[in-house]
Amino acid sequence: MSSDNRTSARARILTAASDIIRNQGLERLTLEAVAKEAGLSKGGLLYHFPSKEALITGMVEELNSNYAADIQERVTNDSRAKGKWSRAYVESTFSGLEDGFPMSSALSAVLFTNPKLLEEMQTQYGIWQRNIENDGINPVRASIARLTADGLWFSEVFGLSPLDQKLRERVFHELMNWLKGEDE
Repeated sequence: MSSDNRTSARARILTAASDIIRNQGLERLTLEAVAKEAGLSKGGLLYHFPSKEALITGMVEELNSNYAADIQERVTNDSRAKGKWSRAYVESTFSGLEDGFPMSSALSAVLFTNPKLLEEMQTQYGIWQRNIENDGINPVRASIARLTADGLWFSEVFGLSPLDQKLRERVFHELMNWLKGEDE
C-alpha cells in the first residue's frame, strides 16, 4: 500500500469516526461502524487503529496537530510584529467555526472515555496562552479575545445557543480590531 493510500485511508477513518460521533452519538462509535462509514474492511481499519481507544487517540492527535499547524502558519505569515499570536489564534478558531468543526467531536469522545488524552492539548494551550500574553499587545485584551474565541467554539460544538453567522462575523471583526497590534 502506498503512503498516499495509507494517509487517505487514515483520513477517511478519522472523518468517519468524527461523523459518527457528531451525527449518531458516542455510543454508536464502534470499529465496525467506522469501517463501514469509511468504506473499508474492519481489517483495513485495524491496520491503522487496532482499538477504539487508538482511534479516539488518533482523532485527538489529528485535531491538535491540525489546529497547531494552522496557528503556526498564520503566525509565520503575519508580517506585523505585535499581536500575531493573538490574531492567529482567533483567526484559526473562527476558521474552524466556518469549516463545521471537523474532528471536534473527538474532544467529546475524550471527555467521556479518557480525559488523560487531553494532557497534550492542555500543554499546547498553555504555550499559546503564554505567547498571547507576551504578544506585544495588551495581554488582558488578548486573553479576552482568546477566551471569547474558545467560548464561541464551545457554544457551536455543543449547540449552546450558538450565534448566527452575521453576529459571529461582527464579533470576529471586533476581536480583530482589538488585536491590531497598534500602540494603545
